[in-house]
Amino acid sequence: MPLPAATKRQHIHTRSISYTGYRREDGLWDMEAHMTDKKAYQHRSRGRGEIEIGSPIHEMLIRITIDDSFVVQDIVAITEHSPYGMCPSITPNYSSLIGATVGPGWRKAIHDRVGGIKGCTHITELLYPIATVAFQTIMPWRNHNSEKDPTQSSDRKPFVLNTCHAWGDTSPVVKKYMPEFYRGE
Repeated sequence: MPLPAATKRQHIHTRSISYTGYRREDGLWDMEAHMTDKKAYQHRSRGRGEIEIGSPIHEMLIRITIDDSFVVQDIVAITEHSPYGMCPSITPNYSSLIGATVGPGWRKAIHDRVGGIKGCTHITELLYPIATVAFQTIMPWRNHNSEKDPTQSSDRKPFVLNTCHAWGDTSPVVKKYMPEFYRGE
């Protein structure tokens, strides 16, 4: 269903973000993010001067390599376009996330290691959804290939439980697919 018709308006700004998950031939997983900010008008940047219509004011990319336990094995952050020449110099700080787990505590690890002046606002913002991208990449692949999911067992609460409306422990979805964890009427 599309959005309802909008009031007459003028296009000013577009932020585009894409995430892609990959299975590597060495058994690890790559999650990549790419973000651009573009204006629909020519404008002047303090650090770069005139920026043409449609040219990125921001363009950042990140690749996180994780293992089957969702532990970060490697990370690469790139700043292609930024308002200031110094912006790309912060990207090596993202290697401080190597060893962190993409899962519970991920947001705190990001905040503690690359939050504020320890990182780039835009790259750091790209990191938060990596957990969802990793889950959506790895878990369905495991199910598709009948790999055992090490996060699930009959005596352990599934990590998707109570993470959203559909997976609430009182929902019909849980009642149907995980009845042993259903807590409804």
